[in-house]
Amino acid sequence: MENELLKKYRSFLKDSIRKGIDFSKTDQHRGIAPPPIEKPYPKDARRINLPPFTDLGKFDLKDAIRNRESRRSYSSGPMTVEDLSFLLWSTQGIREKLDSGHALRTVPSAGCRHALETYLCVLNIQGLDQGIYRYLPLEHQLLFEFTVENLKGRIVQAVFGQPYPGEAAVTFIWTAIPYRMEWRYGFAAHKVIALDAGHVCQNLYLACEAIGVGTCAMAAYDQEEIDDLLRIDGNDEFTIYLASVGKKR
Repeated sequence: MENELLKKYRSFLKDSIRKGIDFSKTDQHRGIAPPPIEKPYPKDARRINLPPFTDLGKFDLKDAIRNRESRRSYSSGPMTVEDLSFLLWSTQGIREKLDSGHALRTVPSAGCRHALETYLCVLNIQGLDQGIYRYLPLEHQLLFEFTVENLKGRIVQAVFGQPYPGEAAVTFIWTAIPYRMEWRYGFAAHKVIALDAGHVCQNLYLACEAIGVGTCAMAAYDQEEIDDLLRIDGNDEFTIYLASVGKKR
């Protein structure tokens, strides 16, 4: 029985499913318009312009790759909003909008679908109140979603008590909106969404090393707890990956 379960779950890593899909029946081939590049927001929502990060200096990619490691310990010093601006652009920034449903970004994505949204649990960023924010890549802005009591405790609880998100300046929380990928690939969408999350997080690691801050990715979290914290439905949008970020000790 255990071997059968292993085979079942290993199948997710394979691409065999593609052979059994009639791609002529996907919503893309049926002529249905693609979903929007970014999740909509209310017109009266509080938005914050992110500053330019051009004064951060030049970075050595070789050093960033060589020094890359998971860093779970952070100093109590705040991060700057300029640093945050650079990290957001590095992980989901838009280089060129092609049409209402497609854009070229700083990370690759299967079929240019980019099924991820970036939420932030902000605890210690200069000039920003503590709270939950969402990155708006088209505008390069932050959308203030809300704040809650004991946000530090809530984020630690949502990752099964791992302490470092509570010590971090900010935790990146990536959610998936599966239909963005399903629109093109149908049942073959889900593996590539997971691959896309890996591309995004690796960019975060290298960008963090380049500017001298630390990060640690987290794949262990309480699905229902973190989705509830973000106030998302857990079906059409749900958390897929997290990474804490803070000043190095």
